[in-house]
Amino acid sequence: MATVLLVRHGRTTANADGVLAGRAGGVVLDQIGRDQATLTGRRLAVVPLVGVVSSPLERCLQTAQLILDRQSGSPATPVEEGITECDYGQWQGRALGDLAKEDLWSVVQSQPSAVMFPGGESMPAMQARSVAAIRRLDAAFEAQHGPGAVWVAVSHGDIIKSILADALGMHLDLFQRINVGPASVSIVRYGASRPSVYATNTDAGDLSWLGAGAPPADAPVGGGAGQATHTSGA
Repeated sequence: MATVLLVRHGRTTANADGVLAGRAGGVVLDQIGRDQATLTGRRLAVVPLVGVVSSPLERCLQTAQLILDRQSGSPATPVEEGITECDYGQWQGRALGDLAKEDLWSVVQSQPSAVMFPGGESMPAMQARSVAAIRRLDAAFEAQHGPGAVWVAVSHGDIIKSILADALGMHLDLFQRINVGPASVSIVRYGASRPSVYATNTDAGDLSWLGAGAPPADAPVGGGAGQATHTSGA
């Protein structure tokens, strides 16, 4: 089984201003966001990546490049529309403080499966297309590079939360229980019988164990011995 590292883009100017950027152009990483993505690139430098796939939006492309800058090889670098930001429709570009006063806000918080953003897409459609894209790409990387392949998908908060909810077997209505911070790394392996979630929302820690090859297909009864770690990193 291949391994996908789900990386959210670093903090943006819109994040800092409390604005829902959506798919708007010109939304880029601020200095804090660049520093966050640079740190993620350093964490991943010890992992021989076979691919770094990005949402087409600028903030993700910037984050992906800061990861690639630390890679010694030449991983594949496709852009994937399937993991682009949710289409928030008429909510795009509005202040989060104002959106919190809308009736739909409480539905987004408690019953996302019932949400259709005005003039945009539904949250179930967002989850379906992003999960389908990740599973398709994961199968392709494994077919080309073998079950020990590790690759990165750089995407957005709600997108990654919906992919993690699917991997965890959670109903979409529970996905707001998952947190995904800027430039965080979450780790999923898709097996023949089920996905395995190895980590969510990490912004520190050794990742060198990801280069050790594919783990056993079955989950160890009792939890197993865990992964070998190192006390120093790149």
